[in-house]
This record gives sequence, C-alpha cells and structure tokens, in this order.
Amino acid sequence: MAQQSEREELRMVVASLRRHVRWIERAGVRVLPRGQFVDNKPEEMAERGLLRGVEGDLFSDYAAAYRAKTLEELRGAIGDCHRCKLWPGRTHLVFGVGNPHADIMFVGEGPGRDEDLQGEPFVGRAGQLLTDIINKGMGLKREDVYIANVIKCRPPDNRNPEPDEVESCEPFLKKQIELIRPQVIVALGKFAVQSLLKSKEPITRLRGIWHDYHGIKLMPTFHPAYLLRNPGDKKLVWEDIKKVLKELRTSPV
Repeated sequence: MAQQSEREELRMVVASLRRHVRWIERAGVRVLPRGQFVDNKPEEMAERGLLRGVEGDLFSDYAAAYRAKTLEELRGAIGDCHRCKLWPGRTHLVFGVGNPHADIMFVGEGPGRDEDLQGEPFVGRAGQLLTDIINKGMGLKREDVYIANVIKCRPPDNRNPEPDEVESCEPFLKKQIELIRPQVIVALGKFAVQSLLKSKEPITRLRGIWHDYHGIKLMPTFHPAYLLRNPGDKKLVWEDIKKVLKELRTSPV
C-alpha cells in the first residue's frame, strides 16, 4: 500500500509539473536558464552587469542571455529569435562580428539588405566605408574591433526600428558590451547614439563629445551611410576618430 501511495504521489507531482510547463509556454516563455540559483539572490544579481531588471527573473525570456559567459553562449541563448515582430521578414539574424576582446566596439542602427543576406553587420556600401575608416584611418584591421547593431534583424524597407523592437533587442546588445568590455564604444548615427544614451538630442549636438555608457567612454559620430550622402562631413568623423585613437593611447592598460 505504501509503495502504491508513493507511485500515486509521484504521478500527481508529474501531472502538476506538466500543467506548470504548459502554463509557462502559454505565457510565452521560451528559455529557462540552467544551473543553481541558491547563491544568486535577485538583489545581488541586479547589481552585476548591464542587464538590470531581467537577470533575477527565473522565467525571463532573457535569463539564459544574462547567464552567458561568452559571445558564443549569448548567440545560442538568442536562438531563432521570435521576440519581436521583425523575425518573419529576416533572412539571417545579424549578431555581430569581430574580436571578442576588442578595445573598440562600433554600434550601428540595424542590418540593411546586404547584412540581412550575409548575416554580418556593415558589409554593404556603408560597411565598406566603415572598413576604410578602420583600416586606413585607424590603422587597424576589421577583425581587431567588434561591430554590432542596436537591433539584430532588418526592419522592412530599412525603416527606423520601432521602440518595441529596440526594447526586445536591447538586453542582447547590453550583454555583448558587457562580455567584450571595450575601452571605447563608437556609436554610429543618430539612432544608435540616441538609443544608447537614451537621449533625444540631435546627433549634431552629441557627436564629437565624450559620453559615459555604464562606465565605458562613448563617442557619437555620423553613420557611414550618412557620409555616402554627405561626403563633406567625413572630416568631422575623422576628428571624432582621432579623439578615439588619442583616448586609446592615453588609457591605462
């Protein structure tokens, strides 16, 4: 009788767990973090890193991303992302590329047509100009730096990303920055600058001036696509890049 009672109790526990899993799925949760949580108090976890507000939630869709220790793990945590309305129109999710320990991180707006097709940021005409800035202007190789975007999927017709789309992708960009921990972030263009700095100021007022992003120095400058339309402003970007190079030379190792 005791053995039968134990089996019945186990059956009830399993049934309860199944109901709970179905409830989680209906709530839209796709990823549960692995590991132990005994030593990770939410109030302590909230003080670490950039992913404030989601890391302490066991059932957050971003919990696995928060716990990622490498860029590869972060990419795996993102998975075949359906977290916003952009996913049906993408060819490839554009995660980022470059040195995972880069001193300089470039952050743009989002993938365009060429980026969506190739799955790599800044590979079109604007990307070629950015590569020239890195190679010819800074004396670096593209693989020496890290390049990413505010959002990971191409918006329809290359429109500006909408607030809910930015909100869905922001934890991933924050985690990328946290893992790379660059000395300097170069924010490319109005949208990237305003998204990172949470500012509505025009880029003409923000560029060329050092800003702080969670303890990392951030330099706003014009987007390479803007320079293709306004080549006369290349000299302004060069002024910004020279400030970045000077900062890297004078920063303690």
